[in-house]
Amino acid sequence: MAVRGIRGAISVSADTKPEVLAATRELLEELLRANSLEGHFDDIASAIFTTTRDLTSAFPAEAARGLGMSAVPLLCATEIPVADSLPRCIRVLLHVNTDKTQAEMVHVYLRDAKRLRPDVKSAQ
Repeated sequence: MAVRGIRGAISVSADTKPEVLAATRELLEELLRANSLEGHFDDIASAIFTTTRDLTSAFPAEAARGLGMSAVPLLCATEIPVADSLPRCIRVLLHVNTDKTQAEMVHVYLRDAKRLRPDVKSAQ
């Protein structure tokens, strides 16, 4: 079994705790669904969340714990401040133990974050 990476991102319209947590939950639920990981938290080795500097109201990891990922190692960090980058954006990198190939992983980009990866089918 190998460890594979699954990427995702979502934007929020405002920096409020309810919006950040709801968006993170939406993103994680879609990533889990798209990769057939619902209820398989033991297969998730870890998750790294980043937020843009304009999001300070909540830790995205709090939403992951709310979904049941309490035994998964979670880390939050701030995204590097690149000029003209997408504002109010939450990103995640899941590390998953799986027999699938990296090419079989489904990456998910929602809301305005779709424009981050126009080359990814799930972002269209």
